[in-house]
Amino acid sequence: RVDVMPSTCPDESGGPTGSGGPGRGEVLAAARATSVAFIATGFAFASWASRIPQVRDRLHLDPAELGLVLLAIAAGALIALPLSGSIVGRFGSRRTVQALALVDGVAVAVVAVGYRFDVVPVLVGLFLFGFAQGGWDVAMNVQGAAVERRLGRSIMPRFHAGFSVGTVAGALIGAAMVALSVPVTVHLLPVGALVATVVPVSVRRFVPDADDQAVATAGGRSPRALSAWREPRTVLVGLLVLVFAFAEGTGNDWTGVGLIDDYHVSPSVGTLGFATFLTAMTVARWVGPAVLDRWGRVTTLRVLAVTGVAGVALLVAGGELVGGDLAGAAVPMAFAGLLLWGLGVSLGFPVGMSAGADQPAMAAPRVSVISSIGYCAFLAGPPAVGFLADRTTVLLATVSVAVLLAVAVLLTAVVSPLPQNDPDVAEAVVSPGPRPPDLTPDPGAAHRRS
Repeated sequence: RVDVMPSTCPDESGGPTGSGGPGRGEVLAAARATSVAFIATGFAFASWASRIPQVRDRLHLDPAELGLVLLAIAAGALIALPLSGSIVGRFGSRRTVQALALVDGVAVAVVAVGYRFDVVPVLVGLFLFGFAQGGWDVAMNVQGAAVERRLGRSIMPRFHAGFSVGTVAGALIGAAMVALSVPVTVHLLPVGALVATVVPVSVRRFVPDADDQAVATAGGRSPRALSAWREPRTVLVGLLVLVFAFAEGTGNDWTGVGLIDDYHVSPSVGTLGFATFLTAMTVARWVGPAVLDRWGRVTTLRVLAVTGVAGVALLVAGGELVGGDLAGAAVPMAFAGLLLWGLGVSLGFPVGMSAGADQPAMAAPRVSVISSIGYCAFLAGPPAVGFLADRTTVLLATVSVAVLLAVAVLLTAVVSPLPQNDPDVAEAVVSPGPRPPDLTPDPGAAHRRS
């Protein structure tokens, strides 16, 4: 059995069958606009991150003080994420992204200028930055799911690959600005202006988040955002996303450090190892749609979770060879492990977003809940691994990733596609306590593709 995502197939006129919705050309334009939104948010974040050392030096912050300053981003995001379902449900993903892109650009500008004077403007700017990034993330995922649904094929991983491309571009340009001694203000002000102008114009091509049939099912009323928190499936999808986000965040933050500290390689080799992890994840997200369309969500995530466990195991096992008779095989084993690790964690987050948006009428609140749960891993994961590493080693601390991915194998069934229109959706819109979705496999909702 292969689970197939719910879809609305285009009719001969290019529009979804019986929906009176946008034609195929409009949907493809929306896909391009969504890609711009994903790339831009990654570019903005990486541009700021590339200049953290210079901001730290200008403000004379020690590591503990810098950590507190960076918490302003987390605080803004944590406030935005739970609210985003209601905001997107009321105003739509297009207007939400347009407004938050403007806030994002202003926030970057506040940091770019404010760091020259005091830490307070930086705190204000970073709080606004985190708020904008968090809400923007939910809104663009809701739109990505709407595009995916109308195209009738998996495409969400490719949007997330766009985010990765944006981070790489922002980091490379940031590195060039640092190498050329370009001031932070001169670098980040144009970044803020670019985000605040390009994104609002691009996302005008977004399609409606829900088609006419979904709106009719919901009785024309907006879903209650808090109701999604009481849905077992939504919470379980959020926990699954949390596991994959923890594995991804640990790879981003600790793989280079682990190679340098435990394999005793040079910083350049450590950076190359991190680049291997990131490249594997980005490439897998780019080819992920074809894999998901062929094998379905559940099978794909199960295989990837096992692949991630194997990758972590190789990385840890290779560290045991350092200094022994087989030391020459240690670094190749580490790079093979990082490759598998990157592949293994690549699709968990985007598939979780798609699963949350299976039913258009409840897409915004469910994606908001799943994002809120998942992003806790990005906030708590790095310090948790650091705590374990202080008491063991970085490599042994990464075993926690393998353990959680093994648990994730047991949770993957929750991302099985739901029917787009279901009586429970209408009930969720108007009642304070929706019934849990029926997760019983429906033989008519899945078939094997040749």
